[in-house]
Amino acid sequence: MRLSRRLAIAVFTSFSGSVVIKGRAAEPMRIGIIGAGWLGGTVGRLWVQAGHEALFSSRHPDELVSMTRPLGPRASVGTPRQAAEFGSVVLIAVPYGALPQRGHELQEMLRGKIVLDACNPGPSGEEALMREAEANGVGQTSAKYLPGARLVRAFRAVDASARRQSGKLGVPLAGNDAGAIRVAAELVRDAGCEPVAVGDLAAAASFQRGGPGFRANTTAPELRRLLGLPEGS
Repeated sequence: MRLSRRLAIAVFTSFSGSVVIKGRAAEPMRIGIIGAGWLGGTVGRLWVQAGHEALFSSRHPDELVSMTRPLGPRASVGTPRQAAEFGSVVLIAVPYGALPQRGHELQEMLRGKIVLDACNPGPSGEEALMREAEANGVGQTSAKYLPGARLVRAFRAVDASARRQSGKLGVPLAGNDAGAIRVAAELVRDAGCEPVAVGDLAAAASFQRGGPGFRANTTAPELRRLLGLPEGS
């Protein structure tokens, strides 16, 4: 099972099997989703259920219509460029090897926007990019290829192949922009999970591959304990 699919299972099961959202951010947001596979599609559907508007994108947007039609008028489809233009917040959930190209193509559209980076270097392939991310940290590497964005690492440190029976799934967040972290935390809650603010982009190393928070698949209090964070972070 691919990592993105396991995260989809995590999100759906992290609140005891229900996909009904009982709370949402104070104001609905417009969210562009670049990469509407298992991860982007699942989280985006939950955001629409929570009252947000989402534009789901791929290079073949017509293939997404069957997914978005049941969600009603708050869900639409388009190209990655249209998603970047549409959203005040943008979730990027593409293979890590595609990130440099996406960042180059969409740089002007993403400048100044909150961008949730849900891309992970794989255990093999993309060797030069993998070495760069290992040497410099995934957070800083993503920031290099998404210049000008208010970047937050989010949603890609869990796989949750073990289904949660109680407690919400803790989702670690890291970024250099406090306002962007606050918005990301609201959106994590709207996806039925609990945010755990870890620190700046350098601190994202604690939940990248090989870090103690990577695939921890646990509640927020336990995740804070594993990462040595104080309660309430």
